[in-house]
Amino acid sequence: MFEKELTCWMDPILDKLGRDSKAARLFVNCYPNTLSTTTRITDQGDTFVFTGDIPAMWLRDSSAQVRHYFPLAKESPKIRELIAGLSRRQVRCILTDPYANAFNETPDWNCYRADETTRNGLVYERKYETDSLCYPVQLAWLLYRETGCMDHLDDNFRKAMGRILEVWEREQHHMSESLYHFERTQCPPSDTLPNHGKGNPVAYTGMTFSGFRPSDDACRYGYLIPSNMFAAVVLSYMQELASSVYHDEELQQRASRLEKEIRQGIETYGIISHPVFGKVYAYETDGLGGVNLMDDANVPSLLSAPYLGYCASSDPVYQNTRRLILSGENPYYYQGRVLAGIGSPHTPPEYIWPIALSMQGLTSDDPEEVERVFAMLMASDADTGFMHEGVHKDDPARFTRPWFAWSNSLFSEFILHYLQICT
Repeated sequence: MFEKELTCWMDPILDKLGRDSKAARLFVNCYPNTLSTTTRITDQGDTFVFTGDIPAMWLRDSSAQVRHYFPLAKESPKIRELIAGLSRRQVRCILTDPYANAFNETPDWNCYRADETTRNGLVYERKYETDSLCYPVQLAWLLYRETGCMDHLDDNFRKAMGRILEVWEREQHHMSESLYHFERTQCPPSDTLPNHGKGNPVAYTGMTFSGFRPSDDACRYGYLIPSNMFAAVVLSYMQELASSVYHDEELQQRASRLEKEIRQGIETYGIISHPVFGKVYAYETDGLGGVNLMDDANVPSLLSAPYLGYCASSDPVYQNTRRLILSGENPYYYQGRVLAGIGSPHTPPEYIWPIALSMQGLTSDDPEEVERVFAMLMASDADTGFMHEGVHKDDPARFTRPWFAWSNSLFSEFILHYLQICT
């Protein structure tokens, strides 16, 4: 459907990479992967983007899977409409259940597990993740900013923004006001929430609670700092849309107030003094003294803070945090014979995620570091021609998820950054 647009747009990039190079072969596979394999135009006139080897659509993944198409969307009305259709589908999902992370194409009651939580036929999984509500707003705002398209910014999108604000405000007071609960039986502890499905106790901080991380693993402490960073940025997008598109002063002020409270919470409770690295961002906290020092490969991550727009890459606290999480002080940083980078408790120990490698490159302007990341990504695919979920640090032939469209998309985005920095 999009072969002509893709070919024309990729041609100059392949010339820069060298058409016979491995980088060109990977790019020509990975860049179109979402459009060619995981995208369907539905009978409702919207767009369903599933994650790859799982047939459901994650709000997070579907947004990230198409982000690298925005330069193409500027030139192609068909790509713009496809992304606008995805935005409309995401809004439908949010209005169905703002606490769900993954959805079916039709309300057929297909689900990952029959969990103890509020259920709906459209919902594939109901793990509440703050970032699941961030990504659709970012997608809609990027489409508006990059192309001028406003077709998706209808009254339903306005209602969805109101629903997101309701959830985030309620989850500032999770223990006393939230009705969200999630329990899964006969599973690892990371797949369910303790305390009768409410999660570990938290105190008020100004931040908003998240039950699960973007890895779909349970939060140890309920205030996930990278997701709150993303929420703060997205709330600024909401303010812009409320003002310039909807002329809704009440919505704008509400988003502004919440952004300030979340930012203050991050800076008050989310920064700690490390004896080696100085002031750093924690990964999670609870407002009760509990702090988790780590980073996870999934985005939003601490590593991705400049990519999300929360801070400049030169920010001193971010730079301190970056040094920590790209070292052995991060329990999920691995260094092997072939790869060195961040993995995840979601995958086996010593498995590094190409998503984290791509993000390391995307948040660096140092040509030497970007070249090192490029070399590791070239070595990570085990000659399959695609990116994977996790790859063993010593043996790229040992990997998880042979078909993971998000990883292919972020790699494609990194390649564009690599060409800017290193050529």
